[in-house]
Amino acid sequence: MTERDKPDYAKTVNQEIFDEHAEHYSETINQSLSTYGASHDFFTRHKARVIRQLLTERGLDPGKMNLLDVGCGIGAIHAFLSEDFANIIGVDVSADSIAQAKHNFPGNEYITYDGNYLPAEDASMDMTLAICVFHHVPPKQWRNLAREMLRVLRPGGLALVIEHNPWNPVTQRIVNRCPIDRDAVLLSRQKTCSLFRDEGALDVIGRSILSIPPRTDFLMKVDAKFGLLPFGAQYYCLAHRDAT
Repeated sequence: MTERDKPDYAKTVNQEIFDEHAEHYSETINQSLSTYGASHDFFTRHKARVIRQLLTERGLDPGKMNLLDVGCGIGAIHAFLSEDFANIIGVDVSADSIAQAKHNFPGNEYITYDGNYLPAEDASMDMTLAICVFHHVPPKQWRNLAREMLRVLRPGGLALVIEHNPWNPVTQRIVNRCPIDRDAVLLSRQKTCSLFRDEGALDVIGRSILSIPPRTDFLMKVDAKFGLLPFGAQYYCLAHRDAT
């Protein structure tokens, strides 16, 4: 459903949902994806590749970067990123999810937080990341989350959001049948990028991903060519904190 279709939800709803599904998170997602011949692991692995590619294109070495993963859940993507980044800190409102992440990835740091203020000092992170998080946040809190993701970045640091595309009908069907997404309020690529621009971010760009199944390096390049079109199942928004 789109922003107009759903009312606001208290943040405690998100906590209850993810506590409920923490132990079997991937299995729950896979049940929703089963009709479409894909898996949660496939999409998670692809997002990790997108993240590495975006950093490579900007001449950045993740091995020298501190990453704050906002709404990290059970840390699923950390299976594909932990060896890349110098340091990963995952934060989430779900204590059960954080406990699962600590068990799965003991080399990273995981913190439960209140959903309002990120537990990090100003200008302390090189990159902030939020994967399919904003659509679980009440719309009135979207701007605050964007502001917080920028606040904790060092000058010139990167904020990256990956979200579901509300205009893709397959995405809509998957979201509507997934119990984890029962509170979902999908927001468009344009809306997400505008949140960061309004908070003073620079060089904000948005691109679609998963317009085609990127099962090979060649198909990943083809998928990237479709980035300006609105067809992808998901999209990313990349923003820079100002350098001052």
